Amino acid sequence: MKKNKLILGIILFVIGLFGIASILTMDIPIPAEVEALLKAEFTSFQIKLITLVNPIMMLVISIVIGTILYQKVNLRAPILEKFSGIGDIPFNYSEILIYGVFGGVLSGALISGFSLIFNPILPLEFKELGASIKPSLAARFLYGGFTEEILMRFGLMTFLVWLCSKIFKGTKPIVYWIAIIIAAVVFAIGHFPVAFQAIEKPSIELLTYILIANSTGGIIFGWLYWEKGLESAFVAHIFAHVVMVLAEQFII
Repeated sequence: MKKNKLILGIILFVIGLFGIASILTMDIPIPAEVEALLKAEFTSFQIKLITLVNPIMMLVISIVIGTILYQKVNLRAPILEKFSGIGDIPFNYSEILIYGVFGGVLSGALISGFSLIFNPILPLEFKELGASIKPSLAARFLYGGFTEEILMRFGLMTFLVWLCSKIFKGTKPIVYWIAIIIAAVVFAIGHFPVAFQAIEKPSIELLTYILIANSTGGIIFGWLYWEKGLESAFVAHIFAHVVMVLAEQFII
């Protein structure tokens, strides 16, 4: 079993690493003073490689935590488990895909709807900064669809479910919902620095938009991880971006 879990961890690492590598396809914003210091020692490409160190470390930590704990709290990655030789619990490929696609379309539609509603009151500086650091399609689908799910669901959410199961003495539904919501909110709050980078004192409306828009998908992806498996969350996150990319053509 330890060998099989090691195989699972390696597969997840390779998948997550592809996502991290996709960051190289976009411009990574770095504070001007830091960039000036780095450029004195490194080329632009080397600086990009340096920025990958932190996400790689986070990926490794998340995979270690996830592989140790996920089975203890009845979470699954059924397709990857099959390839890793872990367990023989039956699952339905079609169900994983269908729920993932539906969850992704729903997430993308909701997030795009919030963008449309809040767009008229968003500060121009925030919109301009968002346009300047807009992720590439590769980063959206690979880093967003795979790496972020490994970090936020397989790593963080799994840990939170395990922690809450100790507090509530079992894996009751409330345990999963607490973990789902906290992981989604943590991800959303992680976007606050973008607002503070654009505006010295962001408004409550702007922070509310960032919180709602970025946590909505996380809640749906978390439910899918709980009920259908990690792969369904992968599919949902990718399709959410498909919908958002299409919707962005109409949201100015």
